[in-house]
Amino acid sequence: MEPLKVAICGGGRTGHLNAILFKQLHNVQVSMLTSNPEVIDQHTRHTPMQALLPDGSTLSARLDRVTTDARVAVEDADIVIITVPAHARQQMLQAIAPHLSADKPVYIGAIPGFCGFDWLAEAALAERPNLVIWGMKDVPHTAFDLKPGLSIKMGGSKSQLYVATHARESDASRQQLHTLLTVLYGPCVTLLDNYLEITLTPGNPIMHSSVIYGLIGPYGQWHRKIFPQRMCWWTECPELGAYFLERMDQESQDLCAVISQRLGVDLSSVKSLKQEIVEAYGEQIRDQSSMLSILRTNQAYNDILAPMVPADNNRPGYVIERESRAFNEDVAYGLVLLVEMARRFELKVPYIEEVLNWSVAYMQGLRDSALDYFPSHWPRTA
Repeated sequence: MEPLKVAICGGGRTGHLNAILFKQLHNVQVSMLTSNPEVIDQHTRHTPMQALLPDGSTLSARLDRVTTDARVAVEDADIVIITVPAHARQQMLQAIAPHLSADKPVYIGAIPGFCGFDWLAEAALAERPNLVIWGMKDVPHTAFDLKPGLSIKMGGSKSQLYVATHARESDASRQQLHTLLTVLYGPCVTLLDNYLEITLTPGNPIMHSSVIYGLIGPYGQWHRKIFPQRMCWWTECPELGAYFLERMDQESQDLCAVISQRLGVDLSSVKSLKQEIVEAYGEQIRDQSSMLSILRTNQAYNDILAPMVPADNNRPGYVIERESRAFNEDVAYGLVLLVEMARRFELKVPYIEEVLNWSVAYMQGLRDSALDYFPSHWPRTA
């Protein structure tokens, strides 16, 4: 039996953890495409990667290939998983597209698949009908404390994984994708009917931006101040951040309702963020009574640090990093897309817009965004 050949494009937390877990499976080959020289160096030294599990145990793995060469990484792949941030996906697709097999179906997807990955991949792979475009609604597990090429800590795992394909894909392709992902992740994989169910699922774009706004926005406790030490995203989430998150979540639900009604699309799978988190982590959450308590008491979120860098001019303490994924991905490719979709349906989303406008000012403007590939005629072409 031919091995299942998996190419992971991205050497970050999600890429490391997925690669290690896949190598625990029989007859699965794993390649990793990364620009991180530390990962390449450790692989060259034959150093095994390790996943440190929540129960204290460890999994080890030696990947089949770790490379900076896109051709070497993907030329014989059956399934390609892109784990780089949304703002790096277009460049990644351009790098790998010429080297993907033209002689067999290749299942190319993103984890997580938000920020309109289906639209981006369609534009990049329009002339390649053998490439099956898909995305996963969320990461299968939380992962943190990455030591590149060496180890990654695994947090909580999702009880269900939801996947969607681009509207162009056939039923046969969808079923084969489901079979492949079940090999990799087990029987917890469910196929969704419409990719909008992923694009509109509330997640990092509203979670991260609301917490940052609650911390250092104009009404935040740390507005124009320096943090004395690094803080955790969720166990130290401010009340104001949870307040804005709940209201941004409601506006996101309102957008789903309008799109569902106008386009005749069933978006009932797109639940509120509060419900999403409770269903995903269940008993790992000690107090499920409010959004704030859910964030603060979810054991899967323990020890996950907010993106901070040392303050400049030799001042002691830390500030929120402008160049983090919370801005370059979640704002530029998440919030921007939600606001533009709402605008096209003439729906007011004042809380999301307030956080978006402040965030863009904090990150000193947008260099690029999801609007670079969001179809100009959507939803008329939907």
